[in-house]
Amino acid sequence: MIRAHEWVVPERYNVAADVADKHPRDKLAMIWTDNGGADRRIFWGELQDLAAQFANRYAEMGVGEGDRVAILLPPRPESAAAIVAVLKLGAIGVPMAPLWSDDSLRYRLSDAGVRLLVTDEKNAARGLSGHAESTFVVSGPESVSGCSTAFETADTGADDPALIYYTSGSTGNPKGVVSPHRGLIGHNEFGYCQDLRDGETSYWMGDWAWGVYKILGPWRYGAVNFVYATERRYDPEGLLAALSRHQVSNLFVNPTGLRLMMREVPDAGRRFPQAFRVCCSANEPLGEAESAWFTEQFGIPVLQNYGMTEAYPMAGNFLGVPVKPGSMGLPVPGWDVRVLDEHERELGPCAPGEICLRAGTNPQYPLGYWNRPEESARTFGGEWFHTGDAAYADADGYLFYLGRRDDLIKSSGYRISPAEVEEACATHPAVLEAAVIGVPDPERGQRVKAFVIPEPGREAGAELAADIKEFVRANHSAFGYPKVIEFVDDLPRSQSGKVSRAPLRARRPGAEY
Repeated sequence: MIRAHEWVVPERYNVAADVADKHPRDKLAMIWTDNGGADRRIFWGELQDLAAQFANRYAEMGVGEGDRVAILLPPRPESAAAIVAVLKLGAIGVPMAPLWSDDSLRYRLSDAGVRLLVTDEKNAARGLSGHAESTFVVSGPESVSGCSTAFETADTGADDPALIYYTSGSTGNPKGVVSPHRGLIGHNEFGYCQDLRDGETSYWMGDWAWGVYKILGPWRYGAVNFVYATERRYDPEGLLAALSRHQVSNLFVNPTGLRLMMREVPDAGRRFPQAFRVCCSANEPLGEAESAWFTEQFGIPVLQNYGMTEAYPMAGNFLGVPVKPGSMGLPVPGWDVRVLDEHERELGPCAPGEICLRAGTNPQYPLGYWNRPEESARTFGGEWFHTGDAAYADADGYLFYLGRRDDLIKSSGYRISPAEVEEACATHPAVLEAAVIGVPDPERGQRVKAFVIPEPGREAGAELAADIKEFVRANHSAFGYPKVIEFVDDLPRSQSGKVSRAPLRARRPGAEY
């Protein structure tokens, strides 16, 4: 795969032309359903007309090439057309999630200098209009029914900005990552990791605000996007029923979603027979328990991938290539990924270091951070892009995640991965979820502390804490088990759903055992 790979990036390239305009009008584009069982089948003719109508409406409202257009809509066919329309026009899309707080949305709207906010009636009532030059409230296809279905897609350069994605770091204000039109070409996980095929039905978990490529990528490959909408934030049983009813064969799920699925629907394979052919996962480390459960239920492995807002995909697992438990896999073809020390020297097998990407070696490489030239130069302007993620590569080149570089715990001379200790804690039958940090210790330098959410019905206290400690000591290591446990009701999370350890380090300690 690596030997055969070659990046082909034309000088003139527009995402909308590649993912929408090229398809025949009678080809199926999307299957949309909700938890009430209402199904919509959307063909390309309808979607192409909608995208052109939205583009004409934007132009009537004064939007031109390079203007920022924020899309704050739930996942519906009209929302997808509204996004494609921004790209057809040559404007810059700023995807936003309705789940974000009002303050988070206001910050992004102001930071991006949004010309037009496209939203629905529910979100329009949140008082955001004053942070964009104008607002367009979408109630359905009828909102653009009077506009022409003819619109010529802009002749954009491959290097022209297409989208701004905001990071969701645990410290500081989010930064807008500017993705060029060529960025979609760089998203080759759809081919290499998912083996996505023309006409195949594809489901991607997660809000489109964290990557519109979740729908654009499959369309570029000719796949049919399956969208499951629900009023609940996550509905494992309803999702499994919908996936089964529509015989979806290619899916992407995140580890948190898999854990909840395993917990709420333990006999999913029997209750909801599936047609799954490929399943990929990313966003956080994949636990062995949920991975083994999924394989047992559905007969296929979960292929873990790795990447981040600034660079995705960097590593992954592939059909026909051996999978190593706990590994994020191998660098994706076309991505020069290495494990380096603090002097940017490549490390040998099993030596912990930082995952780094050679700058500018693939089309997905960003143009920089929006309106942050100095930080853009520091982050993207050197020979290597530094992820801040700690890992090691084994003798075969497989990458194993250790946590954020700043999260690694150094205790009594040992370097301890919080992710590995969290995984060991989570396998205890009384532990629902755990997060691990290092806390100062005058003798060891740091000691391991675990914040534990117990399973419902399990009594938190000294007895359970002692049992968890001994369990992790026996199943992980004598040096890495948690010396301190604090029981909590919930854990702080980033806007993408990952557990944030930085707030835990800053938190005033509660009852400790």
